[in-house]
Amino acid sequence: MNKQLISSGSTFEQEIGYSRAVVAGDWVFVSGTTGFDYSSMSIAEGLLEQTEQCLKNIDSALKQAGSSLADVVRVTYVLANGSEFPQCWPVLRKYFGKVKPAAMMISAGLADPRMRIEIEVTALKQSKA
Repeated sequence: MNKQLISSGSTFEQEIGYSRAVVAGDWVFVSGTTGFDYSSMSIAEGLLEQTEQCLKNIDSALKQAGSSLADVVRVTYVLANGSEFPQCWPVLRKYFGKVKPAAMMISAGLADPRMRIEIEVTALKQSKA
């Protein structure tokens, strides 16, 4: 099976040695993605703004893979402060309310203290039949 590596241009990918996403067959695995705007390597302070940017970054990777947010079957949310998770729900519902992927939330320290949320998804590309 061939695999395709997708990059967002984030400096983290080069420095750490990973891909934003990997396509293997019809599966798309998107790495944990934070709220950095990769074009400027800046990050907003607010949790909701970071959540929106995470999902925009993920959407971009999925599109490069020939997929979309509608194809997401699993999502993992990691928050530095788990008690803030309910604040994200309106944004998450905006993107996944109709998709309803299997989901999990973990509270854990993130690599940079400015990061408040990190999101990882797995998508299964829809058949073109």
